[in-house]
Amino acid sequence: MCGICGELRLDGSRPDPSVAERMLQLLRPRGPDDEGVWQQGPLLFGHRRLSIIDLSQRAHQPMVDEQHGLSIVFNGTIYNYRELRGELIALGYSFRSSGDTEVILKAFYVWGRSCVERFSGMFAFALWDTARRQLHLVRDRMGIKPLYWTRDGERLLFASTLPALLAAGGIDTEFDSIALHHHFTLHAVVPAPRTLFRGVHKLEPAHWMECSPSGEMVSHRYWKLQATRPSQPKSEWEWAEDVRDSLTAAVERRRAASDIPVGVLLSGGLDSSLLVGMLAEAGHQDIRTFSIGFEDSPEECGSEFEYSDAVVERFQTSHRKIIIPNDQVLSRLTEAVDAMSEPMFGQDAIGFYLLAEQVSKEVHVVLSGQGADEVFGGYFWYPAMEQSVGRAVERFRTHYFDRDHQEVLELLDPAYHGEDSTIALIDGLLEAPAADTFMDQVLRADSTTLVVDDPVKRVDNMTMAWGLEARVPFLDHQLVELAAEMPPELKLRHHGKGPLKLISRGLLPDSVIDRPKGYFPMPALKYVRGEFLEFMQDILGSQACRERGLFQRKYVKRLLADPTADESFTRIHGSKLWQLALTEQWLQRHL
Repeated sequence: MCGICGELRLDGSRPDPSVAERMLQLLRPRGPDDEGVWQQGPLLFGHRRLSIIDLSQRAHQPMVDEQHGLSIVFNGTIYNYRELRGELIALGYSFRSSGDTEVILKAFYVWGRSCVERFSGMFAFALWDTARRQLHLVRDRMGIKPLYWTRDGERLLFASTLPALLAAGGIDTEFDSIALHHHFTLHAVVPAPRTLFRGVHKLEPAHWMECSPSGEMVSHRYWKLQATRPSQPKSEWEWAEDVRDSLTAAVERRRAASDIPVGVLLSGGLDSSLLVGMLAEAGHQDIRTFSIGFEDSPEECGSEFEYSDAVVERFQTSHRKIIIPNDQVLSRLTEAVDAMSEPMFGQDAIGFYLLAEQVSKEVHVVLSGQGADEVFGGYFWYPAMEQSVGRAVERFRTHYFDRDHQEVLELLDPAYHGEDSTIALIDGLLEAPAADTFMDQVLRADSTTLVVDDPVKRVDNMTMAWGLEARVPFLDHQLVELAAEMPPELKLRHHGKGPLKLISRGLLPDSVIDRPKGYFPMPALKYVRGEFLEFMQDILGSQACRERGLFQRKYVKRLLADPTADESFTRIHGSKLWQLALTEQWLQRHL
């Protein structure tokens, strides 16, 4: 896991090394162990390294294969690199390192762009082909690893984070009105290739983009998820057993692809508890687990320790329990916002940031349960969607959108008004071919698009702020493909995540399996009052906010007047006031 950046000049000049220096400074937390810069002609690569596989200098990046004229900067992990390495050795190729980066270089030389179809992992990389004078930008199927880019008439820049890209200077930061609509409708999700800024783009998941110094850019998609039934029907238990086998393999791949110890972020929910159970079932000893909790509010408990404690007792893990008081949440909030590559509304972003700080003192790789709810139908709004009637996009909107179009118009300054672009986006996602039913459409859209810019980005940003690599077995692409073939009614059975509950019975405590769905609680950012309300009043009333003119003051005043009123919460129970305050604070910190 690392931070990457680079510049390709389009005007015939050579890159300015100071540009890469500024970007690398912002990427330092993602890669605290090493730094490297490499330049050839119009191209410059920069890299910050977190050493996970092959800890020696032989795995230093940027990595250059002079024999084949290829160079790379790579962020992520190829979990099946050992198998691919064996194939390449059998074909007569030799290696000077023992990690996965060199495997990508050799695989590209042998198999070309199709090499990515052989990779099992999370990755974003930039590869320079000297002979063809081509820059290749590539992102993994599920979008687990980020990659931002921008171009003007003189240069193309890329980086692992948006703030690092902004550090290069001269970036167009005019707001994209369509992205703003998505941001305030889909709880901060702005699907690739858009960002809040017109001049900055995200490489889409499962895409490979080729760029030349003449400015030509060609992009293609190398993987799509089909949500259709197999020709041979299966029983509920047959599906569950297939899920068990696939998830077991995904967990083991992620545990094994590391030359240092691997821990587990144990929330107390079914998903992370199942990861612990599978590691124990496979015979692994001294499993390291970590949990975090916050102060209670009158409306909600601030921790899920009663469930995580039951898992720790069952499997006798080496456990660390972390409790964060509200005063520390507020005092550390700005740090967490600084670590966000884009504004993120999920209240657990702050929790993950503070948890990662403590975990990184003991391990540098962890397994995390993100993705299970999207892939296996665990959220409370899915059954409501299934029972609704009407057009697919309307059924989705009614139970998911934070704001309908009219409220977005009330929120944003008229300069950013336009059509209901989010309805159009979701309609396109749902109606794409190869989904048998409405719920197939919903779960496919969620697990391939919406999850990328909500829990997945949140976990990547907050853990990498402390040089901690988070691996997400539930987003293993082979497991996702299997789940997409499964009838959605089986996933929604047993109050959601039906197959996961079936394979957990007898392995996990019943209290964990049968508990209500949890949401990594942080009540202070949901039920806004006291010093948290004062904090948000200060941000939204600041001169910077008023001069920016993004929000209509009438809308802001309405939320501030009663932030705990029913209309101040979204359909999925988020605080609308927190959404505005977080967005404005992020803009103040990064622009």
